[in-house]
Amino acid sequence: MLAYTLCFIKRGNEILLLNREKSAWMGCWNGIGGKIEQGESPRESMLRELEEETGIAPLSLHFKGIISWKSEMAGEYGGMYTYVAELHEGYAYETPIKTDEGILDWKTIDWIMHPSNEGVAANIPLFLPSILEDPDCYEHCTIYKDDELIAHYSHPIETTVEE
Repeated sequence: MLAYTLCFIKRGNEILLLNREKSAWMGCWNGIGGKIEQGESPRESMLRELEEETGIAPLSLHFKGIISWKSEMAGEYGGMYTYVAELHEGYAYETPIKTDEGILDWKTIDWIMHPSNEGVAANIPLFLPSILEDPDCYEHCTIYKDDELIAHYSHPIETTVEE
């Protein structure tokens, strides 16, 4: 089992992101998530993290696959179960909000995906379109060398990976 979960909460053309105050991705905008606690399933962990970090109890939570990473220098491998939660466009959730984890704010998908945007976690533009638009599940793997993203690939996986 992987150690982490990550969710992108979508409201119309916006995604609720967290500008993290802690490693990893300190100072970058990223999805909502955290560490899976002992005895939790990935889905249970994600629902808990969403409640703790945002206070939002999403109406629907869709498993979208895995985001994994490898570090050539450190020989590290890690990954997280990835979800999308959709809220209706009129859902009222005023931001920015300061939390213990960082700052929550709605960002448009165009802003997140802009090629000049260096404020989001480097791997998000590589996999976000697939996560939002493709009904299938994938493992999105990123490879880093000296903290620099050097490669990315994706391959289909079964939804049973979540179990």
